[in-house]
Parts: sequence; structure tokens; C-alpha cells
Amino acid sequence: MHMADALISPGVGLAMAGISAAAIGISCAKLRRDETFQEKLPLLAMAGAFVFAAQMINFAIPGTGSSGHIGGGLLLAALLGPWPALISLAIVLLIQCLLFADGGLLALGCNIFNMAVIPCLCVYPLMKRVMEKNLLFGTLGAALISLPLGAFAVVLETTLSGITALPFAQFAALMVPIHMAIAIGEGIATATVLIFVARTRPQFLHLACDPEKARFNLSPKALVATIGAAALCIGLGLAAFASSLPDGLEWAVQKLAGEETAGATSALAAQAQNIQDTTALFPDYTFTSGSFSAAWIAALSGLLVTACLCYAVTRLVTRHRKAA
Repeated sequence: MHMADALISPGVGLAMAGISAAAIGISCAKLRRDETFQEKLPLLAMAGAFVFAAQMINFAIPGTGSSGHIGGGLLLAALLGPWPALISLAIVLLIQCLLFADGGLLALGCNIFNMAVIPCLCVYPLMKRVMEKNLLFGTLGAALISLPLGAFAVVLETTLSGITALPFAQFAALMVPIHMAIAIGEGIATATVLIFVARTRPQFLHLACDPEKARFNLSPKALVATIGAAALCIGLGLAAFASSLPDGLEWAVQKLAGEETAGATSALAAQAQNIQDTTALFPDYTFTSGSFSAAWIAALSGLLVTACLCYAVTRLVTRHRKAA
């Protein structure tokens, strides 16, 4: 559901960038007041890398000709809390945009809002108690709310931009149902990870869980190492089997326009494209050779940069709190 700049006008792109920046700023302020978050910094770094890896795996939606990947917002919120989850996922989306040309730079504010602000700050707080009562069905329900809301936001942002010929009603009628199907996959995958953490180290969940139900008692270092190892396995192994079908947004645009719509090119969009052309070392998650080893290097680089930047940014935020 990463939006391209071709769908977004400069006005909408800048407005959404301002809204997303404000949400990130509030999240940083909230995190500074959290006296207990220091111990979760390694978990945040590995969880961010895990979501980066998981987003590389597009799974096919049977009978549609489309594919989807998890957003990761609900997973990060349930592990870290909504505020650090938003910061972590915003970093993931920034890295995807600048290093991998996944999602437009002008549309980055839209993508952060649709994929991070909505699940982390809106849906997770609403569904937190339901998830605590029944982790599987609560998480599935949260995903079935979060992804369609994000998809509808894409439709609104595209329509308000007014630079494409995508009709609002038909666009929404394609986007919302296909992302409900994708949400089922995200809900199951997210619940699987959360149930694993609840059974091994429930103290690390932001959700209230009964510690007596834990079947194992992994140490914090062991849990962080397990999540990191899973990120490596997904990014360096399973990602090679990702579906090549268009994702939900690309599929909907192709259904209506016959191909990915080009939209109108503004001077600001052209400048944003030039910046991306300069910074994108691994466009489409590979080198220009497209070999398996090149894709492996690109994935490993993305995992390392994500983990390091997530750790460094949150470390800086919490250090500022101590110095204040």
C-alpha cells in the first residue's frame, strides 16, 4: 500500500507530511516521559528490522491476481506501545523510500499516516482490550479495521489530489475489499508472533497478559535474538519466494486505468524523484544486476540500517529526556 508520487499533489503531500510529522513529534515527546523504555531499545531495533523483512514478502490473494504484505503497525504497537511503534515504523518507511524507492518521497507523509498513524495511534488503542481478552481474534479484528481504513485513506488522498482520473466510488470499491483480504493474512501473522511472545516473555508485550500462562521463560536477550534471527531468515531466505503479483494498490489502479497511472508531474514531484534517484542504492530491493546475491546484499543492508537507525533514534530521544 505504498503510495507513489504519481497519485499525490504537492498540496496533499505536504499537508500529510505535516500531519505525520506532528504525530511523530508527539510520539517522541511521549517516549521521553517513559522512564522504563530503555530496556526495550534492543527489542525495538530487532522488531523494526523484523517488520522491514516481513514487508518484503508479498503473499498472493487467491482468485484476485493481487498480493499483499503485512503493515506491521499493530505488531509493533502490541510489542512496544503505540508511541515507539509509530517512530519505528516511520523509520522503516523512510528507509524503504530513500534506499529502495518503495513509495514516493512526496507521498511519504501519506504512507506514514496510512500505514503507521492509523494502526498505531487509532486502531490499536481502540482494540487493545479486545486483543488482551483474545489475542487471535482481537488481532484479526484490529487488522480488519486497520488495513481497510488505510486503504480508504489512500482513496481520499488520491481523490483530493485530483491529478488522476481514478473515480472515487470505483476506486474505493476495489481498494477496501482487497485490503480486507490482505488484513486476514496480516492478522494471522501478527497474532502468531504475539502469541509466541506471550508464551515466552509476556513481560515484553504492551498488552496485559497472564505471566502464569507462559510455557517458557526466555530471557530478554534470547527473545531479542530470536526476533533478530527471524528477521534474517525472512529477509535473506523467504523473501526470495515473495509473490510477483501487483499489490492491492497497484492492482486496483490497473483495474481502473489499465496500467499504473502516471498522473501530472509537478516541479516538487520532479525534485522528490531526483532525490530518490540519488539515494536509492537498491531500487526494487536489488542491484541493477538483479542476481540472487545482489538481492541478498540489499536485504541484509536494509535489515542492518533499519535496526541501527531505530536504535539510534530512540536512544537519542530517551537520552534527551534524561538530560532535560
